[in-house]
Amino acid sequence: MRPLLDVRDLTIEFPQSLAGRALSSAHPAGLGTTMTGAAAVRSLSFSIAPGEVLGLVGESGSGKSVTSLAIMGLLPLAAAVTGEIIFQNGDGAPTRLTSLAADQLRQLRGSRIAMIFQEPMTALNPVMRVGDQIAEAVLAHHSVSKAEAWRRAVEGMREVAIPEPEQRARSYPHQLSGGMRQRVMIAMAIVNRPQLLIADEPTTALDVTIQQQILDLLNELRHKFGLAMLFISHDLAVVSHVADRVAVMYAGNLVELGAKAAIFHAAAHPYTQGLLRAIPTLATDRTIPLATIEGAVPSLAHPPAGCAFEPRCAYRVAACAVEPPPLVEVGAGHWARCPVVNPQRHGV
Repeated sequence: MRPLLDVRDLTIEFPQSLAGRALSSAHPAGLGTTMTGAAAVRSLSFSIAPGEVLGLVGESGSGKSVTSLAIMGLLPLAAAVTGEIIFQNGDGAPTRLTSLAADQLRQLRGSRIAMIFQEPMTALNPVMRVGDQIAEAVLAHHSVSKAEAWRRAVEGMREVAIPEPEQRARSYPHQLSGGMRQRVMIAMAIVNRPQLLIADEPTTALDVTIQQQILDLLNELRHKFGLAMLFISHDLAVVSHVADRVAVMYAGNLVELGAKAAIFHAAAHPYTQGLLRAIPTLATDRTIPLATIEGAVPSLAHPPAGCAFEPRCAYRVAACAVEPPPLVEVGAGHWARCPVVNPQRHGV
């Protein structure tokens, strides 16, 4: 089966003098921790099959949100993008998103590919009724009357379990709770029945009870509409509830990729292992501090010559500081970018 989305050797660079300003203006909903220059993403490759959920995880500044913006064609003009992003459109013809003109991207964005942004209070227009904002997404891609667009908007709100959707559609964002605003964002994303949904930290600002409700809703919509999903989060515990496969990013690189079971029960890369050790559980001894990963993410304006994680890694060897390690297959469909894991295998 062909992948629905195929990202090949994606590299995203920003001019040093423009990066911070360009990123903040391109995505005011929350790229504040992204790098201030150089390569935000380097040689990133992954694919998503139809109906599959890929969890993309990593700490702030690892390049997750920048990757999602590249797929959506929402990067600022200052960004230099190389590599390929191939989308299998509904008619069966592969589309190279990085080669499309702006008007062609607009036709796909919001119809075939949709995105839930990080913070709904800043992503929603504060002076428009939420129903109008959802209806606007319908009108952008369908030749229907305003009345029909409003009807579809209300139906979309009903599909995401918003009570009394006819009444809530006339509310403004500030009149809704955080959970309701997030449901509005999801309704806006799925109202045109996309094939691929990108969810960028959709539960970050919510309490744990509402988090679980949103995760359950996304899972229900996934099966109802046959959605494929790129689920972006810094929280491995959240990703474990929704993902089929997990990709781990660090400092703009993909460091590990595999099935959810392989990542959570047989993590190969030292960074992934460190993230898993830092997750508190009911069995965690509360009398001792939580495990942490010592050190800090390197500056991507001046990255290390070798593995970006080498300065923080307890398992590093001399080769780690010489050149960036390739991805190594450590098991069936399980890849890790670490020469210590299996030095006898050749990378790809």
